[in-house]
Amino acid sequence: MSAVEALARSGIGELLENPERETDLLSGIAGRALDRARQRGAEEAEISVSSGLNREAGVRLGEVEVLEEARDRGVRITVYCGGCSGSASTGDLRPEVIDETVDRALAIARHTQRDPAAGLAEAELMATVVPDLDLWHPLDVGMDELVSRARAIERAGRDADLHITNSEGASVSAEAAISVYANSHGFVGSNRGTRYSQSCILIAGEKSGMQRDYDWDSRRRYDQLADPAVTGTEAARRTVRRLGARRVPTGKFPVLFVPEVARGLIGHLVGAVSGGQLYRRASYLLDSVGTRVLPDWASLIESPRQPGGPASSAFDSDGVATRESALVADGQLLRYVLGSYSARRLGLTTTANAGGVRNLRFSGGGHDHEELIGLMNRGLVVTEVMGQGVNLVTGDYSRGAAGFWVEEGRIAWPVEEITIAGQLRDMLMNLGAAGTDHDDRRSIQVPSLLVEEMTVAGQSD
Repeated sequence: MSAVEALARSGIGELLENPERETDLLSGIAGRALDRARQRGAEEAEISVSSGLNREAGVRLGEVEVLEEARDRGVRITVYCGGCSGSASTGDLRPEVIDETVDRALAIARHTQRDPAAGLAEAELMATVVPDLDLWHPLDVGMDELVSRARAIERAGRDADLHITNSEGASVSAEAAISVYANSHGFVGSNRGTRYSQSCILIAGEKSGMQRDYDWDSRRRYDQLADPAVTGTEAARRTVRRLGARRVPTGKFPVLFVPEVARGLIGHLVGAVSGGQLYRRASYLLDSVGTRVLPDWASLIESPRQPGGPASSAFDSDGVATRESALVADGQLLRYVLGSYSARRLGLTTTANAGGVRNLRFSGGGHDHEELIGLMNRGLVVTEVMGQGVNLVTGDYSRGAAGFWVEEGRIAWPVEEITIAGQLRDMLMNLGAAGTDHDDRRSIQVPSLLVEEMTVAGQSD
């Protein structure tokens, strides 16, 4: 039986209980594809093969609305010939289909324009050590368990406050995935990880109108998820506190972004210093290495090998070894965010960021939430932003927002139907303070951030 046939016959149990066998099967498929590409004339080739299981259950008003189980497998093949590249992918891992996919990639490469930047990352940059990063915690969570947990989450939320009048549902999911990346340098690396998530969306109503909000959690281990009652009651608390929302005066005020929204601000900074934006000359931060992009008390440190991290990996999407590195130190931008292709386009060296940043954490500041509100005195706490009004070419920022108005250092009332605007360079340089409440569930981990001044468009005094 071929490796592909063995993989096709392997079931859920093989993935969860025997990941080493599944990894060997994926590696066999990658090796077959590389051999085929070499025999057909490819100078270089790289292969990504993945195998995953996802289960999800969703309930609304106690009734089951979603039951999904997906067993996904796929392969993506990229070949390089004479400075030209071609890619093809398939979810059918039969040997003859893998061969056809390699041939399609080669045919595409023959019809593409030569690109001097195309090709594999340098062989000497490949990861040579792939440590266990504590990402694999498989548990065969059945549908009955997922449904029961989702019902408990929603029930806790609906029972938490009399103002909760409806629900958009609660959901719980379990995911396990194994992937192998291999290239013609002889590099073969594998990743495997699990992720468990839960969420709840509730609706509250009163005479002044209706509001909705949510809470969620996501962890590598099932037993580390927040208690169902915590997610449900927090969703209820967030929803009810929005009742009675109104607009605010128009003017210039300090604005406090809570962690879920502050992550977007730092994400815009990362986007502006990423290779694709830079080699297209489409960033307001062109030629900014060595300049200040944050206050001198703030830094951004990337820790891609953090044990149990939400985005941890020993190598990037090019196979390049990852390492801990500062993106910003004491406010100064030290480097860009580059994979091997964008690095070549810029005449630079890859920063092992093909596929994005991994566990980038904001450091500096150190105020709790109440202290930050006190520092504002009068201003706006933003808990939600809407719209796509961010221009990385110019740095202009303008988005719809909702949150809470602050008077005399205290929350005064909920706010909606307003717009906040500024210039990203000024907003980030003029951060007045940061919190201690990092959201560690995503690849960019940011606390609350206080911007000293933005334009708030609400209503006239």
